[in-house]
Amino acid sequence: MATFITIGYGDSAGYERTDGAVRDAAHEHDARLRDGGAVMGIAGAPVQVRNHDGAAMRTTPGPFMHSDLPIAGFAVIEADTIEEAVQLVSGTPCAVAQGVVEVWPLDQPAE
Repeated sequence: MATFITIGYGDSAGYERTDGAVRDAAHEHDARLRDGGAVMGIAGAPVQVRNHDGAAMRTTPGPFMHSDLPIAGFAVIEADTIEEAVQLVSGTPCAVAQGVVEVWPLDQPAE
């Protein structure tokens, strides 16, 4: 089984615009994913870390990437294929409540 990192983007305006029954079903879907072993979390405030050439560490508050929607949360899921991973996240709150979910394969370095 492969591991995938997912990043959910969404805002409260899109969430509130979505029918309550659809939101409830999406939260139940998240609960099933967690019960199946997915690790999920709500995004907190990020910090950028730089240590160019190992000379001096510097941190800067805030995200490095910018998007029209804020990052709402992350998950680590397992699936046999990226297509299966996409199916698994298609029912999550960010996917159904006017947001978007990115699915990133987590490739393991060769040993």
